[in-house]
Amino acid sequence: MAVKAIAKGVRISPRKVAVVAALVRNRSVEDAMTILDHTPRRSAIAVRKVINSAKANAEHNHNYKPATLHITEISVSPGPRIKRYRPAARGRALPFQRKSSHIRVVVDGEQREAKKPAAVKEEVKEVKEIKETK
Repeated sequence: MAVKAIAKGVRISPRKVAVVAALVRNRSVEDAMTILDHTPRRSAIAVRKVINSAKANAEHNHNYKPATLHITEISVSPGPRIKRYRPAARGRALPFQRKSSHIRVVVDGEQREAKKPAAVKEEVKEVKEIKETK
């Protein structure tokens, strides 16, 4: 079962984010973090945050081993655009758009073994028996 994380409305153009996302596609999470730490682009910070979020979701919510995680899918789609105007010569106004992105990361890996609740119950019974004998 794959685990995902999504960052919506990141205030960077989708074309700029897609360049950085292509660097880490189909790599392990540890390799991706190393690459992004040494990538001199502003969008590398946003991509790193989403990958860290997916890693945390997998480790804490779905019981995956963090060392075995790898990126199975990373996609960048355009978000909402903010339309603005820039003043120009002769009293004109030229339109421009401030673009945003949605970043979606899916990671997968090896799950940890579930702990056996029966062993815990036996330990609790032994502790109770020890307290009762005192």
